Amino acid sequence: MSSLPMVVPEPGLPAAVTIYEVGARDGLQNEKALVPVEVKEEFVRRLLAAGLPIVEATSFVHPRWVPQLADAAELMTRLGPDGVDLPVLVPNERGLDRALELGLRHVAIFGSATETFARKNLNRSFDEQFAMFEPTVDRARAAGLDVRAYVSMCFGDPWEGAVPIEQVVAAGTRLLDLGASQLSLGDTIGVGTAGHVTALVAAFAAAGVGADRLALHFHDTYGQALSNVQAGLRAGVTTYDASAGGLGGCPYAESATGNLATEDLVWLLTGLGVEHGVDLASLVATSTWMAGHLGRESPSAVVRALGGA
Repeated sequence: MSSLPMVVPEPGLPAAVTIYEVGARDGLQNEKALVPVEVKEEFVRRLLAAGLPIVEATSFVHPRWVPQLADAAELMTRLGPDGVDLPVLVPNERGLDRALELGLRHVAIFGSATETFARKNLNRSFDEQFAMFEPTVDRARAAGLDVRAYVSMCFGDPWEGAVPIEQVVAAGTRLLDLGASQLSLGDTIGVGTAGHVTALVAAFAAAGVGADRLALHFHDTYGQALSNVQAGLRAGVTTYDASAGGLGGCPYAESATGNLATEDLVWLLTGLGVEHGVDLASLVATSTWMAGHLGRESPSAVVRALGGA
């Protein structure tokens, strides 16, 4: 079996993209197993060595809510200078305080496109969430940090159903107006389809937000993630979130298969002739290694195909 696909470029696609690796944070926080901090450290270092340009390392959230990441400060301390430029999620000012104490330079906030998820995940209403984020973003920007914003439930919500595109645009633009440099649009339960992606990116463009300020974050619950990526590429989006080995399920969708696997994304991009800078063999080896620590097979199709090669 070939270890790389045949390259057949598609005209009109971006020449290169950035893969924003979320396996160490979004992946591991949704895994049932508690991974030792020394394993997390090696995982992050392996991902960087595989050529991933951005590795989101952890989240400074209260350990009561995400016990899998209770060792966030220890992890970043162990990474030392290599961790200073790695993004971390900060849900509020307390999380930001911890990031600042460690001298970190990139943080992310996590908002919602729907009322119900804002209340369940943030204990705030849809409108109140922005007031909560404002001082965090203001302080981070004043300290010279880069701020990324995630907005979840962009393509569907398990409680509210279909989410109007204009509602997603309203949430996203408000997060950008707070001072975020990039907005990651999350298909949190994996129900999005290619046409929906095209329409959402176009709606942001109509609101004055170009594809260069957007990232796309897909789950593969219904097997649509790669199709959605291709729609995003055709719309000019050049940043894609992905999780090594497909780590992390979605707690809000029954039988969710988790995040788009980075290896599957790399295979697609390579075949399309889109530059990404990632060494696929090294990444597959890393995900196979982590799957061993988690005691289960990786859900990534590419890892399963190449892991034993």
